[in-house]
Amino acid sequence: MDSKQADSSASEGQLLSRPKSPTTTAVPGLYPLGLDKQRDGFVYVPKTYQADRPAPLVLMLHGAGGDAEGALKILRHLADPFEMILLAVDSRRQTWDIIRGDYGADIAFIDRALAQTFTRYAIDPKRVAIAGFSDGASYALSVGITNGNLFTHVIAFSPGFMAPARQEGKPQMFISHGKWDTVLPIERCSRRIVPQLQRAGYDLLYREFNGIHTVPSAIAQQAVEWLTTVASPKGN
Repeated sequence: MDSKQADSSASEGQLLSRPKSPTTTAVPGLYPLGLDKQRDGFVYVPKTYQADRPAPLVLMLHGAGGDAEGALKILRHLADPFEMILLAVDSRRQTWDIIRGDYGADIAFIDRALAQTFTRYAIDPKRVAIAGFSDGASYALSVGITNGNLFTHVIAFSPGFMAPARQEGKPQMFISHGKWDTVLPIERCSRRIVPQLQRAGYDLLYREFNGIHTVPSAIAQQAVEWLTTVASPKGN
């Protein structure tokens, strides 16, 4: 694939990388991606990982002003017990490209991170999730719907909006939101988003909780339990 094709795909919000047989021997642990000197990311491989047992993958996206390390912490404590590989990336700027205008640089970087991950680790193609908090949740919904032929599950913790470039496939959806959220108020955010997704035919689990703009540990665990037990939609 040439650079012009990659740039065109990125501008359309399209991710081209797909799970495949790994070409390297992986060791469990936490590793920097090594794809950028300043804005990079991490991959966490659970202690139980074995190349002959493909693992679920969760791509984690941080909120505005955040970073990959912070995004990783949301599910890090659940990676070992649920035997998940976590991939967290930094946005190219303070927040994700579509929130600032158009798809582009962040999609291109995510595609590179996914390509590297798929080369190094055995990933279960029926358990490829994109997840995020706040702006990261809005981006997870947008990119997940746009790339529903890659992502089988989308997890959005307190999203503000969604702006997919198109609709592909029908990934399963998990959305949570605090009733007392003053950063992204639930009435104009998830309580509008959820009915739109349901009308569009998405299979969706929605959880409201008594809290503010955060991800309670119980909600994080519910999301992971849902990811690892819910049947993948047809076509993924």
